[in-house]
Amino acid sequence: MLAALSIRDIVLIERLDLNFQPGLTVLTGETGAGKSILLDAFTLALGGRGDGSLVRQGVPQGQVTAEFDLPPDHPVRAVLAEAGIDDDGALVLRRVQHADGRTRAFVNDQSVSAQMLRQLGRRLVEIHGQHDDRALIDPASHRVLLDAFGGLTSLAEEVSGLWRHWRAARREAEKEKARLDEAAKEADFIRHSLDELTVLAAEIGEEERLATRRSEMMRFEKIATDLSDAQDAVGGPNSPIPALAAAVRRLERRAGEVESLVRPAVEAIDAALNALEMARSHLESALREADFDPHELERIEERLFALRAAARKFSCIADDLPAVAARFADQLDALDHGAQRLDALEKTATQAEAAYRASARELSARRRVAATALDAAVNAELPPLKLERARFITECQADEVDGQADGYDRIEFWVQTNPGTRPGPMMKVASGGELARFLLALKVVLADKGSAPTLVFDEIDTGVGGAVADAIGARLARLGGRVQVVAVTHAPQVAARAGNHFRIAKEMVAEHDRVATRVAPLAPDHRREEIARMLSGAEVTAEARAAADRLLSTAESARNPA
Repeated sequence: MLAALSIRDIVLIERLDLNFQPGLTVLTGETGAGKSILLDAFTLALGGRGDGSLVRQGVPQGQVTAEFDLPPDHPVRAVLAEAGIDDDGALVLRRVQHADGRTRAFVNDQSVSAQMLRQLGRRLVEIHGQHDDRALIDPASHRVLLDAFGGLTSLAEEVSGLWRHWRAARREAEKEKARLDEAAKEADFIRHSLDELTVLAAEIGEEERLATRRSEMMRFEKIATDLSDAQDAVGGPNSPIPALAAAVRRLERRAGEVESLVRPAVEAIDAALNALEMARSHLESALREADFDPHELERIEERLFALRAAARKFSCIADDLPAVAARFADQLDALDHGAQRLDALEKTATQAEAAYRASARELSARRRVAATALDAAVNAELPPLKLERARFITECQADEVDGQADGYDRIEFWVQTNPGTRPGPMMKVASGGELARFLLALKVVLADKGSAPTLVFDEIDTGVGGAVADAIGARLARLGGRVQVVAVTHAPQVAARAGNHFRIAKEMVAEHDRVATRVAPLAPDHRREEIARMLSGAEVTAEARAAADRLLSTAESARNPA
């Protein structure tokens, strides 16, 4: 419930601190005293639209703070936890409005967006009036309220879960069917391509390894050619070794005749032969180390060509060829075994749809029962509110062709204001005053089912008086027994029913030569005087005071029956 409201520098309100109690609280005062300013300020704290014109003239900014006491299990606490906002018990919403139009929002002194403030405000307070543009305008809220009234919230959540399961199963089946259809269109190409890639048996990193090896062998090829030419020169057919060896042998046979002439030449030729033999040995060793095999180079180049041709064909890099083969294999598997898998998925989707539709039909039937009970309860409240000729109707339209997460039903609150007229949506058919009274009757019946913990009614008694005003007051008091109710009223019958009473008035601030709005709680004697003023006008008569006493006594008796 709303525990306290503090306002600083908003329009005519310089400084205001109000404490609220459970039950019914009324705010009264003469027309133009500032009741709408108070509500505008409260709405600002709940995330309403900011406006620089709300700031009191001459100051740079205004501020509104609303403090709420909530039970530990209130849904707002889950929102706070999800948003990471500190929650140590009390909940404090604060809005700072700057004169230049900028606003800042805070929850428990933690900066938040205005949207977050609105999200919390909707869960904490409902503001209703003759020209209400928030409460009950969305038919989605009508369904939620009907489910709350009929105790169908859990079943509605179950239906929503079954609907999500059905839709997910259907999406899986459709996805599998699309996959099968796509694979079937290119089955021949896929089979041929998979065979080709299977024979190729490409490996990740293979192209890089082969390219590196090819570069090495091409370098070795150039060296090996030179080495081979040198080897041919030293030890091949044109080698000088045989001729030199024959020459040495002939010279050695002549060495005995003229040794001094032959020996130096023989020794030199022997040295040359040894050097040539050593060169031949080195060349053979170098050729072996060069490891050049023309056949291997040919095989490498053929393999590289095959890998790169396949990569171009399948528009990928060579390293992705194994993945392409795996994808083709999956597609063929989908063709070979997909029909069975699709049958299983479609069966799951069919079972999920059947479960959803069974629960949705049950929910729809129980909603119709709840709608009948809700209509009877609301219509029973209408005669005392001077709507005895009107009728409240919960319009239920079911569409079983394609259900939604909330079931088959579109729920909307309709009214018929007079016999013989065409019923229609409550927000369109009822006039301002009628709408407020329909709303009050509905809220009294729903009470704490689906309502915010604090309800604010803004002059819903306008244009009525006497017994109707008393009936409105009685119902607001009844409603205040289950949720906190704050009512701005001009009806003394309503004011007398309240457990808490504030009076709003304008006062001159002499030292500043300006007008300020003041709000003060009324003690019992002052309450009687205020209600007497509401009965008689500017001059409070003894008769008005006596009538005020009777209203207060009747209200007290209603609150505390013998």
